[in-house]
Amino acid sequence: MDVPFEEGMLSPSAADMRPEPPNSLDLNGGHPQRIKLTAPNINLSLDQSEGSILSDDNLDSPDEIDINVDELDTPDEADSFEYTGHEDPTANKDSGQESESIPEYTAEEEREDNRLWRTVVIGEQEQRIDMKVIEPYRRVISHGGYYGDGLNAIIVFAACFLPDSSRADYHYVMENLFLYVISTLELMVAEDYMIVYLNGATPRRKMPGLGWMKKCYQMIDRRLRKNLKSFIIVHPSWFIRTILAVTRPFISSKFSSKIKYVNSLSELSGLIPMDCIHIPESIIKYDEERSYKRSVRLDEELREESEAANIDMKLKEKP
Repeated sequence: MDVPFEEGMLSPSAADMRPEPPNSLDLNGGHPQRIKLTAPNINLSLDQSEGSILSDDNLDSPDEIDINVDELDTPDEADSFEYTGHEDPTANKDSGQESESIPEYTAEEEREDNRLWRTVVIGEQEQRIDMKVIEPYRRVISHGGYYGDGLNAIIVFAACFLPDSSRADYHYVMENLFLYVISTLELMVAEDYMIVYLNGATPRRKMPGLGWMKKCYQMIDRRLRKNLKSFIIVHPSWFIRTILAVTRPFISSKFSSKIKYVNSLSELSGLIPMDCIHIPESIIKYDEERSYKRSVRLDEELREESEAANIDMKLKEKP
């Protein structure tokens, strides 16, 4: 396109010395020939003198410049930057980049999530239980069948399945285990019930603390406390006896009267049916060892009494 140069405009040679500004973006990798337009020499003073932008010559529309619009190089559809809001999947495939989609939350994953967390209501408050962390200790509470007439449940609590206090997350585990025990107890009990506390074969580091036992008692629903008919402690140790003696001021006299101590499994079988009660192997072995030691001790006591009686008889026979 030929553009005539008026007086006062830059000469072509001067325009060639200036860097060419880009007037379009090359998206196709080509280098088409661009048209160079020269700018007039404009006087930026605000008076109406000759050459000023406020002069009469510059206010009139120039008739000398004749531009053929059809020959202007304008961006075509290929050069457009129009954003449609959606990526072309074929373009990503051609470039070797696959779009990452959000994985779908399947029904299996939802069931797995429900197995890891359980929501329960205790004391009119919604609680969440971390089922994964208490998985190895869920055997601590079990259903031992029924006694008497009706749905009088036997709840078995095996202290040997409690977590070791040396765990770094011991308090977190006990907190979730406490919620699990209370919520399970509410599900198991329909009418009257008794609790059989298996204390044998439980090392000191696994014994629940005073605070944990006190919290259990305070969080038990009034219905559960009222319907509890007996609390049997099997193989009581001096520690558990001390704990109960210390907590006596915090519990009611009615609850204290329900506590019974049983020294052996044979003695327990004389109080309740044992058909549906699961006794851990460690407690059975512990009971056998205690029974053997008890029988040995009784034999020694009988022998000592017999020897003492013989000595008395001999002394009496002497003149």
